[in-house]
Amino acid sequence: MNCIETNDLSYRFTTEQLILDKINIQVPSGSIYGFLGPNGAGKTTTLKLLLGLLRKQEGEISVFGKPFRENRISILRNIGSLIESPSLYGHLTASENLQLMQKIYQCPKKRIEEVLDIVGLKHTGHKKAGQFSLGMKQRLSIAIALLHNPSLLILDEPTNGLDPNGIINIRDLLKKLNEENKMTILISSHLLSEIEKLVSHIGIIDKGTMLFQGTLDELHLKQSLSSVIHIDTSNNHQSAAIMISLGLSPRQQTGMITIPVVDKQVLANLNKELVGAGIDVYQLSTIKSDLESIFIDIVNN
Repeated sequence: MNCIETNDLSYRFTTEQLILDKINIQVPSGSIYGFLGPNGAGKTTTLKLLLGLLRKQEGEISVFGKPFRENRISILRNIGSLIESPSLYGHLTASENLQLMQKIYQCPKKRIEEVLDIVGLKHTGHKKAGQFSLGMKQRLSIAIALLHNPSLLILDEPTNGLDPNGIINIRDLLKKLNEENKMTILISSHLLSEIEKLVSHIGIIDKGTMLFQGTLDELHLKQSLSSVIHIDTSNNHQSAAIMISLGLSPRQQTGMITIPVVDKQVLANLNKELVGAGIDVYQLSTIKSDLESIFIDIVNN
């Protein structure tokens, strides 16, 4: 079952400016879904529509298996969110900010200390939120999103402004929430290396159009298809001829030969043939495309 589904979701700021063009998103329940795209691709607009912060124009939105429009209040009670920048009362402490939200959510007071501990802000004491660093504000906003123990978490660039250690802490936190609480998480980010370590599913959007959607394993299949083997020898011209005779497809570029990834036994046989022909093999290595390379390739093509 999908926790979130959209059907032909479209949105315009003006009649000439199409921001989203028939977006179909499927976020499986219990997944961590990474929503990727360049700046201006339509990520934040999509998330705002899912939360009712923008009025839907065309298409359908379903959350928890229910139409969003007809069940808006009951759906939002089970969603925690952080969209764009943190929204906090700067003259209040972290605990006081959470006390206000606790009254709105009507959740147990003990949750305040629990979520402060979860995000690492338990010892901020009387320090005002306005004196917090951007990273601390980001973590306090995540604490607010977790206060009522939602079953769905929607986060827009949640690690923005965090140092490397803070990014790791948030990543570990989201994994823990997903694994232990079975919380579904939809997260947009430009930190592709971090997304690759966190998510189970990925959607890639550009210029308001979905370019890819699927599991991380399916994306890794694309990675393996786009990976190549680099070979450097003492005689690349003769080596290329031997490769052709073995049914391979060599390409010469920048002093190297590249071939598509092949079975390790084929590679061992190639190495044996090259050495047997008196050719020195200086390098024979697999170059894998990381998520960033795949992302750029999908967007550009």
